[in-house]
Amino acid sequence: MSKGYWVSVYPTITDPEGLEVYNELAGLAIKAAGGRVFAGIGSRVVAHEAGIAERVVLIEFDSFEKAVAAYEGAAYRKALAELPDGFERDFRIVEGLD
Repeated sequence: MSKGYWVSVYPTITDPEGLEVYNELAGLAIKAAGGRVFAGIGSRVVAHEAGIAERVVLIEFDSFEKAVAAYEGAAYRKALAELPDGFERDFRIVEGLD
């Protein structure tokens, strides 16, 4: 079974403190769903071409289905409700290669 990945890129973060509640709740939801954070807050980024040198988050799940279920679960929905107004990110769930 192929692993699943959450990939998030944050084009700009104008209020990092505004993300604190989301970060705490999202971390709990991800851990409860079996997710493992591979890159995130504080990770260094070198952007190329049209890349964005802001925060990039990479989270691995045991399967694509588990990654989708974690996003759709009540615990992560609670975290999403805490994202500040005007917040922007590029978020994808990607199936890994076998």
